[in-house]
Amino acid sequence: MPSLLIDVLLLSVFAIQHSLMATPAFKKWITAFISPVIERSTYVLFSSLALLLMYWKWQPITAIVWKADNATIAVIITGVFFFGWLVALLSTFMINHFDLFDLKQIFDNLKDKIVPSSKFQTNYLYKIVRHPIMLGYIIAFWATPVMTVGHLLFAVTTTLYIVVAVKYLEEKDLRKSIGKEYEDYENKVPMLIPFTKKG
Repeated sequence: MPSLLIDVLLLSVFAIQHSLMATPAFKKWITAFISPVIERSTYVLFSSLALLLMYWKWQPITAIVWKADNATIAVIITGVFFFGWLVALLSTFMINHFDLFDLKQIFDNLKDKIVPSSKFQTNYLYKIVRHPIMLGYIIAFWATPVMTVGHLLFAVTTTLYIVVAVKYLEEKDLRKSIGKEYEDYENKVPMLIPFTKKG
């Protein structure tokens, strides 16, 4: 029970930090103290620290929920695991990997270049689902030949967080900032589940 409570607390810290710092209100508040150029990098930094805290203090709960005893099936599931991470990684380059982590904005600022507004893009996997990075994460979190209670807790919690945060927070902000172009995109492309009308 203590392990379960600690793990839930660690997941909650990450979820709160990740959602709170992404809100327009928080961005407006923090840019009163730091340059807007490094706002995104600050967000990435604190997200990384929250993840490091989780890696450091996570309490394994090793009771097995399911296990792939067949070696071939285990290899296939492991392949799906790596496929999920590949989808997530490639998706960052399909928008702008360096914009995503705010590296381009910082380099442009150091060169005294005017940082242009990011253009809304729907390249490659973004034509299949609106959030392929999150889809990649979900695939990777669930694809394991050995599912322990601790891993299941992580997979369930993070999947629920992704669905709720994307649907009710991120997409709300995207509709507000991009407008009709994003609303049209929503009507054409599913959120997370490929080849469906509604993800």
